[in-house]
Amino acid sequence: MIRILLALTATLWAATARAEIEVQEITSPGGIDAWLVESHEIPFVAVEALFAGGASLDREGKRGAVNLMTALIEEGSGDMTAREFQRELERLAARFSYDVYDDALSVSARFLSENRDESVDLLNQSLTDPAFDETAIERVRSQVLANIRSRAQNPNDIASETFYREAFGNHPYGSDISGTLESVEGLTRDDLVQAFDDTVVRDRIHVAIVGDITPEAAGEMLDEMFEGLPETGPELPEEVEVGIEGGTTVIDFPSPQSVAFFGHEGLERDDPDYFAAYILNEILGGSGRQSILMEEVREKRGLTYGVGTYLVPKEHAELYLGSVSSANDRVAQAIDVIRAEWAEMQENGVTAEQLEEAKTYITGAYPLRFDGNARIAEILVGMQFTGLPADYIETRNAQIEAVTLEEINRVASELLAPEELHFVVVGQPEGLGETN
Repeated sequence: MIRILLALTATLWAATARAEIEVQEITSPGGIDAWLVESHEIPFVAVEALFAGGASLDREGKRGAVNLMTALIEEGSGDMTAREFQRELERLAARFSYDVYDDALSVSARFLSENRDESVDLLNQSLTDPAFDETAIERVRSQVLANIRSRAQNPNDIASETFYREAFGNHPYGSDISGTLESVEGLTRDDLVQAFDDTVVRDRIHVAIVGDITPEAAGEMLDEMFEGLPETGPELPEEVEVGIEGGTTVIDFPSPQSVAFFGHEGLERDDPDYFAAYILNEILGGSGRQSILMEEVREKRGLTYGVGTYLVPKEHAELYLGSVSSANDRVAQAIDVIRAEWAEMQENGVTAEQLEEAKTYITGAYPLRFDGNARIAEILVGMQFTGLPADYIETRNAQIEAVTLEEINRVASELLAPEELHFVVVGQPEGLGETN
C-alpha cells in the first residue's frame, strides 16, 4: 500500500512541479520551528529533519562513532528488537531512515495520515530510547568494517580520502566519517550513547513537513515527535582553512587506468557571488555534457568517459572539486588539459552565448527537482540548513537570470586558481611525477 501511495505522490507532484509551492513557516507550541507545505490530495505525510553537527561531532579518538550510532538507531528501541521495530513499521506502512554526513544527521519519515499518531510515537521512541543492543552493535560494526576495507581498495575512495586528508589534516573533514579499522573496533556501547547524546539535540534541528496535515496539527506533531530530546549538545567544530597546495600526489595502485581527484578552495554558500560561481561551474565542468571540460577532455581528445566539477560549500570550509579517470598512458594529458582550461577560463571568462545557454538549462531543470512530497521536504530542509529564506524557491531562478556577463567573468578571475589546483592520482600514471 505504501509503495502505491509513494508512486502516486511522485506522479502528482511531477505533474504539478511548475505550480507554485506555498511554504508556511510554523512554530510548534513547544517552540520548534519548521517549514510546511500542505498537500491534501492524498493521505500521506513526509517529514525531513536535519540535526546540525553530524559526524564532525565525533569525539577525539572516537572517529566513526556517530556513523556507527546512526546505523544503529533503527536496530531496535525501547523494548523492541530490530526485527520487532521493522515489523511495526511494516504494520503502519511507514518508512523511517537515518543517515549522517560531515555536518548533519538526517531523519526521514514517511507515513499515512491514518497512522500518523502511531508512526510519530514510534519515531520518537527511536530518537529518545534507542536500544544499542550489543548483538546489533557487533553485527553493524562488522558491516562498517567491511565497508572500510572495501574503500581501502577502491581507487576513487583512495583519491578523495587522500585529498581531504591533505586539505584538512586532523580536522574531522580530514578523515572519512566511517572511521578507521582501529577506531571502529575500539568503540564501546558507551561511546555510541555519548555520540547519540551529542548529536540528536533540539537546538540544532531543522524540519520540513510536506503533505496531508494542517499547521495546527503539524505543530502538535512536532512536539510529540521530538519530545524528550536533550536541549543542546557540545560546541560545533571551528572553521578550518583548506591547507592543500597546488601540485600532484601520486599513489601507486595496480590498475590499467588512473583516477584523479582534484580541486582547490571554493566559495561560501552565502557569498553574494555564489550564483555566478554556480553558473560558471555549470559551464566549465558541471553536470551537462555541454561543459567545456567534457568537450575538451572527452569529445575532442577521447581521454576519458567522464569528467566533472562541483562546488562544495561545507559548514566550516569551502571547496571547488572535480574528478576524472583515464588510461595510465593518457591521464597526464587529461590533467594538462584540465589545468589549461582552468587557466583559460580564469583569464578570458565565458561568452554571452555560454552564459545564456547555461541559464536556460539551470532554470529549466530546477522545477523538475520537485517531483514528490519527500523530495520537496528534502529540498526545504536543505534550504533551512544552509540559511536560505523560505521564498528561495520563488526567487532562485530570477537570481540566476540576474547574473551578468561582467559579473560571472569577474568571479571566474577571482575564484579559479589553476596554480592552486591539486591532483591526487591513484593508479600507475605514465609521465606524471609527484609535486608540491
